[in-house]
Amino acid sequence: MSSLLLADAAAAAGEVVKVHWAVQLAYMVAIIMFVMAIKRLSKVRTARGANLIASMAMLLAVVATLANGHLLQLAGARVEHAVVDWHWIVGGLVAGTLVGAIGARLVPMTQMPEMVALLNGSGGAASLLVALAVTFQATSHAAWAGAAPTLATFQAAVDATPTAGHSPIVGATVLLSILIGGITLTGSLIAYGKLSGKLSGNAVVYPGQHAINFLLGALTLGLAGYAVYGELAPGAALGMILGVVALALVLGVLLVIPIGGADMPVVISLLNSYSGVAAAMTGFILENNLLIIAGALVGASGLILTQIMCQAMNRSLASVLLGGFGMTTATGTGGGKDEYKNVKSTTPDELALMCDGVSSVIFVPGYGLAVSQAQHLCRELGEALEAKGATVRYAIHPVAGRMPGHMNVLLAEANVPYEQLVEMEQINSDFKQTDLVIVLGANDVVNPAAIDDPQSPLAGMPILNVHEARNVIVVKRSLSPGYAGVKNPLFELDNCRMLFDDAKGALQTTLQELKAAV
Repeated sequence: MSSLLLADAAAAAGEVVKVHWAVQLAYMVAIIMFVMAIKRLSKVRTARGANLIASMAMLLAVVATLANGHLLQLAGARVEHAVVDWHWIVGGLVAGTLVGAIGARLVPMTQMPEMVALLNGSGGAASLLVALAVTFQATSHAAWAGAAPTLATFQAAVDATPTAGHSPIVGATVLLSILIGGITLTGSLIAYGKLSGKLSGNAVVYPGQHAINFLLGALTLGLAGYAVYGELAPGAALGMILGVVALALVLGVLLVIPIGGADMPVVISLLNSYSGVAAAMTGFILENNLLIIAGALVGASGLILTQIMCQAMNRSLASVLLGGFGMTTATGTGGGKDEYKNVKSTTPDELALMCDGVSSVIFVPGYGLAVSQAQHLCRELGEALEAKGATVRYAIHPVAGRMPGHMNVLLAEANVPYEQLVEMEQINSDFKQTDLVIVLGANDVVNPAAIDDPQSPLAGMPILNVHEARNVIVVKRSLSPGYAGVKNPLFELDNCRMLFDDAKGALQTTLQELKAAV
């Protein structure tokens, strides 16, 4: 009899090993797919396929995780983590797919930054909720065992065995997941409010803001550490951790409100990185290697993108992390129409005449192009110019628009050829030899004060050198300043003409006149 039991146990152990390696292989394939997706996202041509690869990798990860628990249970093994019934998982997949599909169809490109901010917040909320679930489980287990919810009982709750002497990694990651997840959630909601216009885009500053944020952060960390390291009753520890949640949510608000609307591309990148770090912390909590690696990939790529955005705006990453970033948005008061002298204006008819005889044209898209939904007309005008023998390209500034890559995606949506989208570093030296530059709703990214005026809030910021072109047409509804709130000397240069209209109206009339001249 004992030999039969041993044989059954050995067979069950063998099945567990097979299941373990099958799941780990699926995880490895998913990780490789994630890396491939991130690599392909760096180019507009391959970005659509990259999204599909990443989606399939996530589906594989969910299926493998779900199958892992159920197959181990069928093999008679003790499962460390309770597996949610597959009906809930499938329901979540269906609901998420529907929400994603509807959002992709209904959300216009002008509101894509707001959508990204909400997605970042959703990632932070998910990590926060998982950490809270583990916290409730730990305190319930501690109360049942008559022990305080220390690091050992946190680990014991996760393992579902009342043993002690475990690594302190779980308790620390629970707290970090709560802290980072809470900051990401409310910070993303504030970013959404600023981007959508529901909140003022100005930097909201107040006396002692850095000191208050520092003290609040120190209080949050101290309270979190005492809740887990201190020998407290389960109810008291739980109350403290809920206090940590509240402080983290408040801290997220206070860290983002001092940031002006002009700097939202950096904020979105940074919050994206935060959501990845929070996901990695959740992976440590659940002891899921795939989630750890996927979160680390998102966190690292978001941080790299944040650094790129900072360099493109001549900011420091430290100023972003400390808050108060973009205070020039609140303090910049220049750029009113009364400050300009000798501004020369033009009309769509005159622009059409200029387009009829040029050999090289560069379009500079900005947020005004996105707001007026003029990307398709921009592509049509570009094709008309090419038909007349002109070389057409599109100059892309890293922070043009409201999020990283906003202009690339906008123009790709209009089927602008990928090879015509040229980054700032590659195209800046070509402006001197360009016959005509058409600026569509951009302002700060073409402001020569960044080069010429060391006292300007934009000083040192890399810009597109459109002022060096032979002729510049700035399509803008008025002489109002950009997000930096400063005057743009470009508008007064001899080679510059202002076309006062929204991008869609100006391009439509220009295109009609150009075709009528054939």
